[in-house]
Amino acid sequence: MTAATPTPQTSAPRVRAPHLYEIDVVRILTFACVIAVHTTSHTVATDDVGLYAFLGLVHFTREVFFALSGFVLVYSYLSKPVPMTKFWPRRFLLVGVPYVVWSAIYFVSANLYHPVGTPLEMLGRFGIKLVTGTAWYHLYFLLVTMQVYLLVPAIVWVIRKARGHHGMLLAVAGVFQVALTAVYAYVPGLPEWLSGYAKVYFFSYLFFILLGAVAADHAQRMLAWVRGHRGLIGWLTLATGLVTLGVFAFQYLVLGFSLYRSGTPLQPILMLWSVAVGLGFLAIGSWWAERRRPGSVVARGVDVASDRSFGIFLSHPLVLWILLWVGGDWVPDHVAKPWLTPVAYVVVLVGAIGITELARRSPVSLPLTGRPWLYRRTKARPAAVSPGAGGPPPD
Repeated sequence: MTAATPTPQTSAPRVRAPHLYEIDVVRILTFACVIAVHTTSHTVATDDVGLYAFLGLVHFTREVFFALSGFVLVYSYLSKPVPMTKFWPRRFLLVGVPYVVWSAIYFVSANLYHPVGTPLEMLGRFGIKLVTGTAWYHLYFLLVTMQVYLLVPAIVWVIRKARGHHGMLLAVAGVFQVALTAVYAYVPGLPEWLSGYAKVYFFSYLFFILLGAVAADHAQRMLAWVRGHRGLIGWLTLATGLVTLGVFAFQYLVLGFSLYRSGTPLQPILMLWSVAVGLGFLAIGSWWAERRRPGSVVARGVDVASDRSFGIFLSHPLVLWILLWVGGDWVPDHVAKPWLTPVAYVVVLVGAIGITELARRSPVSLPLTGRPWLYRRTKARPAAVSPGAGGPPPD
């Protein structure tokens, strides 16, 4: 055992926890909303209040996913602790390699038509974008995910030490998160290192990471509560959505914020809304898990969608870029707004699925999708998939 590995409470052998099909549904729904965020933000008319309000509502994705990440990591570790010398190499292989490869793909795409500077200068710019997660607008998500991986020993230690006081832990983290997002949203003149890179720091999502970790420590009780209160969760989610829209309207009409800023993801009301949506998605997932028939067409479809979700996340902005800008803006010029948004969503989703399916069946599956080559998996199936399989999802 290494010093970096949290000490298990008992030396008794532990059995891998069962796969949680509820989590597959949460992952798929979150990814679907990520694509909605990006297609809407790139196709919405500047004065379309309705679509901007919708954009504000789907901006919960990053918070929900980091709660999902905290849950999956702690749930898997508590069921079967492994030394960090084994955990870190595997996790960084499956996320770090796609991060570097896709950063290079998007950097080349951005400089394809108008490269600026010498090759050495461009290499330096690429290095900066790699470190800051800014090679493309969605890749910061992988950078934060890798920060969370590094913090797993500390997260597990805190969860264990705080047992019996998890409510207080979340309260403190929640107060910190509300204060921080209020600073992000309402305090002008913040230094560039904070305002310009707020989304790339793990502490911008600390409450949600810990919320997922605490939920994992009480997984069975938490899931039982969700199953028994799906109706209540539905009403709470609806009410919270209305409040979120009310805050959006207040900030736009009274405070004079821009339409986009009124629904920006790093603001206090989005914390409340993200918790509500996360519970709502989990309620849907629990309904599905109770009715899932192993081997059915729908069950296999959900399993495949969960497996492909990370690859779809990585590739969908490339499809969106090709759709909207390559070819002289032909599509935006020929599809009127607001119809451009749903059309773009469907095309981007289909295109990203196609890229991911091709990649999963090729030797470049790991660098492009974060998953092993499907042919190799078919020849030699590994042990049962953990609840975190499928890679990270993001906004």
